[in-house]
Amino acid sequence: MQLASANFAETVRVFARIGLLSFGGPAGQIALMHRELVDERKWVGEEDFLNGLNFCHLLPGPEAQQLATWIGWRLHGWRGGVVAGALFVIPGALVVLLLSALYAVAADLAWFEALFLGIKAAVLAIVAQALLRIAGRSLDTGFKRALALLAFASLFLFALPFPLVVLLAGAAGALAAWKRPGWLALKPAAAPGERGPRPWKATLKAVLVWGAIWATPFIAIAIGLGREHRLWDIAMFFSQLAVVTFGGAYAVLAYMAQEAVTGFGWLQPGEMADGLGLAETTPGPLILVTQFVGYLAAFRAPEPFTPFVAGLIGAGLTTWVTFAPCFLWIFAFAPWIERVRDAVRLKGALAGVTAAIVGVIANLTVWFALHVLFARVGDGAAGPVRVLAPEWASFDWRAGSLALVAGALIFRLGWSVPRTLAVCAGGGLLLGCAT
Repeated sequence: MQLASANFAETVRVFARIGLLSFGGPAGQIALMHRELVDERKWVGEEDFLNGLNFCHLLPGPEAQQLATWIGWRLHGWRGGVVAGALFVIPGALVVLLLSALYAVAADLAWFEALFLGIKAAVLAIVAQALLRIAGRSLDTGFKRALALLAFASLFLFALPFPLVVLLAGAAGALAAWKRPGWLALKPAAAPGERGPRPWKATLKAVLVWGAIWATPFIAIAIGLGREHRLWDIAMFFSQLAVVTFGGAYAVLAYMAQEAVTGFGWLQPGEMADGLGLAETTPGPLILVTQFVGYLAAFRAPEPFTPFVAGLIGAGLTTWVTFAPCFLWIFAFAPWIERVRDAVRLKGALAGVTAAIVGVIANLTVWFALHVLFARVGDGAAGPVRVLAPEWASFDWRAGSLALVAGALIFRLGWSVPRTLAVCAGGGLLLGCAT
């Protein structure tokens, strides 16, 4: 296929349009980019698009945003990558910021609480749908199913740290690819084609430049506020999260919820589901839910700022440390794409992580269900096993009913996420006013 050339101004316009229309999660966002950039404008070839997508799956972070960055880099180098990646995020980030500010001041109002009762119930069905989709696509061998089950047990029953579970799954996948590739159903690597010199200089430049950009807020906070300030904790936590965000936002939500709720005490359990509901209704990557967490965390410990200003800084800081690493990964490793795409052990590690992510999302689903459907959930222990036991008398029949409605709309009628959220939010308002 003869590829068309793309001038920079038109590239900016197209990626601005993609950023404004990028609803529907990574599947919808990737499909939108394919239609705009491969089918209609022919700026990128089909094989290159798929190679870029496979490469982005190897990296931590939101694959759709990184794919946009990679395509921008292919078209116009660093400036194209920065523009494409930023425009993919900015529209959704502004909307999430506005909704987070509204949430922070209105969360205690009865009508607002009723509205989010419906949103949280819909989130249960949305997360369950994501679990089934990813499981159906990823767990095609017994070994992968075993990894998913072990990951679920490690998190739900033994409360192992999420990064440790991801690392162990990756190591197991790499070992299986080396010794028993059939366990992962890996396709044989293609014969290597013509390759140029190793691009060490480009990688080193990207690491130095984007590493400095990533580190800038840490320096400012350390000098201006000190390392005991909450903004330092926010920067550290979400930077660590950016390094282990394999498998999309759903994969890290359970870990983020665990740390934000029980580790740092920034949020209440139900508020994580509220944040996910907000992020589901906006364009851009779902990982923007981190901005909601960062806003509330800073809003609730604002000194020396006002709560609103602290929330703005917390949201901006969270977005910075979440997405600066994404640009680092792309610009550092994109020159190597032809060399790494057929690396068997690397593909095996990714397959192992992807399988474990199913268990991670299953843990998230159960965690959300318990905290949405029950007002009180006990967290006990029996030896090394953690026991999450709801108080059955605290069951919320309104949330249960709305969750059933959301499940029927999504699984039986095939409704879209925004439409389902709107109906369940309206249902929450009705039930809230009635009771």
